[in-house]
Amino acid sequence: MSHWLQLMTDSLPTLLWAGVKFTIPLTLLSFVLGLSLGLVTAVTRLFAPRPLVLVARFYVWVIRGTPLLVQLFVIFYGLPSIGILLDAFPAALIGFTLNVGAYTSEIIRAAIASVPKGQWEAAYSTGMTWGQAMRRTILPQAGRVAVPPLSNTFISLVKDTSLAAAITVPELFQSAQRIVATTYEPLILYVEAALIYLAMSSVLSALQSRLEVRFGRYGGMLEANR
Repeated sequence: MSHWLQLMTDSLPTLLWAGVKFTIPLTLLSFVLGLSLGLVTAVTRLFAPRPLVLVARFYVWVIRGTPLLVQLFVIFYGLPSIGILLDAFPAALIGFTLNVGAYTSEIIRAAIASVPKGQWEAAYSTGMTWGQAMRRTILPQAGRVAVPPLSNTFISLVKDTSLAAAITVPELFQSAQRIVATTYEPLILYVEAALIYLAMSSVLSALQSRLEVRFGRYGGMLEANR
């Protein structure tokens, strides 16, 4: 037991540093870029001409219908066969961004569609353009609906970044794998990695709860002002 505790103590700084240097940046960048892509895709599916709608639907269909690990392999190991070479981190960033974009687009699309049509009419009656109505009236209301599932997507993304180890990104999980290769203690190292992911997910879940309460209060203010 003392040997295991010592091993965990010795490996903890390495695992935490890998999380700070790679896991957290990969998560944040992928989510921000994916959320932006998801918003564009959702708006395209709801309001764009049919050819663009079909393109957006095809993108969502492909990404949601294939495993994330396969997508990462196609980008990192497959694209070099046609002359497109990417380093591990950019390849992972592209893969996670595309994946997050597809899933968040469905969340955002459903949230926008849930806003009553009367809100559009009220915005237009005050002289707003389509863009102003979207920014000032529709998206704030849709945001309340979208916050819980988007938060869940972000928490899932934190854990999904462990798949980046498969394409040699030296994030938290691959750091654990490297230590295992020298210590031959897979159980304790993988449990330690799991506990770090659990801690991050728990903190994010607590923040999610506070965020939902805050948006709930904001929603109540909107209802009171109508």
